[in-house]
Amino acid sequence: MTSQICIIIAIIAYLGMMIYIGITYSKKNTQAAEFYLGGRRLGPLVTAMSAEASDMSSYLLMGLPGLAYIAGLAEVGWTAIGLAIGTYLNWLLVSKRIRRYSSRIGSFTIPEFFAKRYGDDRHFLTCIAALIIVVFFVPYTASGFAACGKLFSTLFGMNYIAAMLLSAAVIVIYCTLGGFLAVSTTDLIQGITMSIALLIVVGFGAVVTGGFGSVTDAVSSLPGYLSLVQSYSAGTGTAAPYTPLMIASTLAWGLGYFGMPHILLRFMAIEDENKLKLSRRIATVWVVISMAIAVLIGVVGYGLSQAGAIPVLEGSNSETVIIQIASVLSTHGVIPALIAGVILAGILAATMSTADSQLLAAASSISQNLVQDFGKKKLDTKTSLLIARITVIAISLIAVFIAQDPDSSIFGIVSFAWAGFGAAFGPVVLLALFWKRSNRQGALAGMIAGGIMVFVWKYGIAKLGGAFAIYELLPAFVIALLVNVAVSLLTKAPDEKLVRIFEEVNGK
Repeated sequence: MTSQICIIIAIIAYLGMMIYIGITYSKKNTQAAEFYLGGRRLGPLVTAMSAEASDMSSYLLMGLPGLAYIAGLAEVGWTAIGLAIGTYLNWLLVSKRIRRYSSRIGSFTIPEFFAKRYGDDRHFLTCIAALIIVVFFVPYTASGFAACGKLFSTLFGMNYIAAMLLSAAVIVIYCTLGGFLAVSTTDLIQGITMSIALLIVVGFGAVVTGGFGSVTDAVSSLPGYLSLVQSYSAGTGTAAPYTPLMIASTLAWGLGYFGMPHILLRFMAIEDENKLKLSRRIATVWVVISMAIAVLIGVVGYGLSQAGAIPVLEGSNSETVIIQIASVLSTHGVIPALIAGVILAGILAATMSTADSQLLAAASSISQNLVQDFGKKKLDTKTSLLIARITVIAISLIAVFIAQDPDSSIFGIVSFAWAGFGAAFGPVVLLALFWKRSNRQGALAGMIAGGIMVFVWKYGIAKLGGAFAIYELLPAFVIALLVNVAVSLLTKAPDEKLVRIFEEVNGK
């Protein structure tokens, strides 16, 4: 009972701090640009940590460790490598150009950037981009709410729905009140909290099992568990080859970064583009270290199960391995119980840092891009902010409805939404920034092709098996890129004005 009280105290203190930040920043939002981009005045540290904390959702502390626990290193290892490479390349290639370009053309949402970059006065690009954001962010947000529900129901035997609703309410409160500055500031805090949680868990887990040597001994007898070219099957206890095609498919996770709206918004919001180099270094180092530790937690967790310290976890329950380790830690006294509370607050941090960013991006898509741009409804600042906040609440309610199933896989939901954004937006962003011949028709065709192909491949072609059973992001990204290029070349070249702006932004 004492351990649970200590955990509750730590979590309540954390949630209270998040709401306080939201209330504080609510007084600073005097216009829509402040609510969505914080007036483009983020510092390099906040930019880096906010971008990566909003990226590393609950899959960092639950999805990756769960996958490592149940299947060994191959799939999760190549996924982490792909994400690390994608993180670095996104900061290197995209961040400075999209900051400069978006400032030059006066855009503060991704759909608006597409419309102004391609001179889409009728806002068809805006409309399609906004719809894609809503379609893929709602289930993504739902996965975050589900993670919170699993956390509290596993720890306290709390009703899953009630736990999920409580967590969603806190996220909605500080997001609707504080907007982008609140979200970015809390993301910085959440990134630090996540780091602390990861280090404590892996250290404690190793101590309980008798050191990393004991962990290695526990898993080395499992065929393919520690291999990057074989995948372990917990169901059969055997190993299967992890082929070069599967490796390429898994590495393709890195392509998703080029199309993530909530990450691209951080690039657009930094106060000085020359500080992006420092942000890139901070972000890349944090991502590499945090993912490596997250994977190690899954391996250590398996060792703990073999030692009898935590239960043997099967199926989607493997994603609760970090919760199980925290529960064991909390039984060692008041201070360890408070530390366990910090770990569990880290899970909340991972979930909230992504959910709040997704809600904000979706809100901007509805209130700014669909209502005002595409719908031609001119709203004053007060009304625009009101619609944005109502949108956050409405989307949250839909996400809560979707997240009712406590058995859904967090990693599976995230991977699908990640593929959707990567394929629909990634090629458009890259060509918009690097190819002046790219035009409105190509961007629109590529965006639609990428979004549709994600569904077609996952629910149709992949079921054929064999070489077709690969991560849907890779084929969808390639097809979207090819369609964009082909349609651009087959249709009228961009106007001279758009080409001049492109050359000005790129220093030509």
